Amino acid sequence: MSESDSVQIEEKGHRGAFFIAREGQRLAELTFSATPDGKLVILDHTDVSESLRGQGVARRLVEAAVLWARRTEVKLLPLCPFAKAVFDREPQFADVRA
Repeated sequence: MSESDSVQIEEKGHRGAFFIAREGQRLAELTFSATPDGKLVILDHTDVSESLRGQGVARRLVEAAVLWARRTEVKLLPLCPFAKAVFDREPQFADVRA
C-alpha cells in the first residue's frame, strides 16, 4: 500500500463507492446507496483484494466515507459488518452515524 493509493469516490445516481484503484483496476471498495432525498447513505459492502488485506485499507475507506459525510452533511448507516465494527470502535464517528 503506497501513499499514492488515494481513496476516490464514484457516484451514479443513488449508488456509489469509495475505492482505491491501481492501473485502472479496483483493489478495494466500500459500496453505498443513498435514500431518494440523499440525506441517508447506507454503507453496504466492503471488498479488499488479497494483495492489500491486513494493511488498514478497508478502514481507510470507512474514514473517507466519514470525511465525505461531514462535508456533504449526510448521515451514514453502516450495514456492512466491517464498516459497522469500525463505527462501533470509533466514538468520534458518532456525529455522522444514523
